[in-house]
Amino acid sequence: MASVCLSPNGLEKWSAAQPPDALLIATVDGVVRLEQDSASRWRIAACALAGLYISSLLREPHGGVLFAGVHGEGLYRSFDEGRTWGPAMVGLRHAHVFCLACVDGTAGVTLYAGTEPAYLYRSCDLGGTWQELPALRHVEGHDRWSFPAPPHLAHVKHIAFDPRDIRRMFVGIEQGALLRSDDGGESFRELQFQDRTFRRNNDPHRIVFNPRQPTEVALVSGEGLSRSQDRGETWERLTTPAMRIGYPDGCCYSPEQHGVLFVAGSGSTPDEWRRTGDAAGALACSRDNGCTWSPVRGGLPRRLAGNIEALSLVIWPRGFGFFAGTTDGDIFHTRDKGQSWTRIAAGLPPVSKCVHHHNLDEGRARAEQVWMAGLQAMRI
Repeated sequence: MASVCLSPNGLEKWSAAQPPDALLIATVDGVVRLEQDSASRWRIAACALAGLYISSLLREPHGGVLFAGVHGEGLYRSFDEGRTWGPAMVGLRHAHVFCLACVDGTAGVTLYAGTEPAYLYRSCDLGGTWQELPALRHVEGHDRWSFPAPPHLAHVKHIAFDPRDIRRMFVGIEQGALLRSDDGGESFRELQFQDRTFRRNNDPHRIVFNPRQPTEVALVSGEGLSRSQDRGETWERLTTPAMRIGYPDGCCYSPEQHGVLFVAGSGSTPDEWRRTGDAAGALACSRDNGCTWSPVRGGLPRRLAGNIEALSLVIWPRGFGFFAGTTDGDIFHTRDKGQSWTRIAAGLPPVSKCVHHHNLDEGRARAEQVWMAGLQAMRI
């Protein structure tokens, strides 16, 4: 079977020989495996790592070894398509592996793990051993990095590599800084992407390269979408009210059509979810390189109360599609370049970055209390 992964903070772009018929999903209660049967129906085929909060999933491209970053429990590895898992913690000093990435070079595959608190590790032996890249902690101001939710520790949210030079890497610290290294992580410098219209701390979520113009990168952050035409030296902000996504995370360029860009996220920030219980999740598309936006429909609900916390782009010969996962445990899939979508699973454990599903639960509980109080008042 051809399988790919879906996770909030793992690899988000996949290549396959054919449209995938198996999907491994990172949830707050382990890894769920969906498989497609001969009638094109998706069913739960297996569950693993039950009771563990999975932050990220990655499959290395040659041998298919799977890795799962776990909230508070470190890193797990599987050599058998996720049927069995074992720890891969040699050299990792921090137990919350928040994000995972890999790059394929002349010397083979190199793996990267970002943790909470914000440290960066590298492995050149498929996760057998890990070495810290200490330059990340030498960036000026690193002692001020913080995250709003307790325990207020910043984390490495995303790691991306320049397709023309894999020694050039971008690292997003949530919250704190957008960093770039031109020497494979031996040194870093901070990139300034915020202008006077930004109100919050540096909150980079994800860096994505334009496959047709690799000097162009898109950055989704806690205050919208920005774009750089010079590998991060200068930026312009692209978020508009028509985009409907004020707090984006998923971001993908079309691998075929120039100027087509997909962004997924919520209409408001997570602190608002604690009040409303509604993330107003959405997926938007631009066909003019971010100048104008329209909502993606084609089978997606007109309104999602949960947030789209994970978006995976899958490319195969003569086609591409997406998988999307939400904080309400819904999984959506399209195999026709984003034109038509199908809900392939519902009621799974939340697909959630850190505390986001708790924010929604808190807001919904508050809304229910208000409703019940109003109902009681009417009876009196």
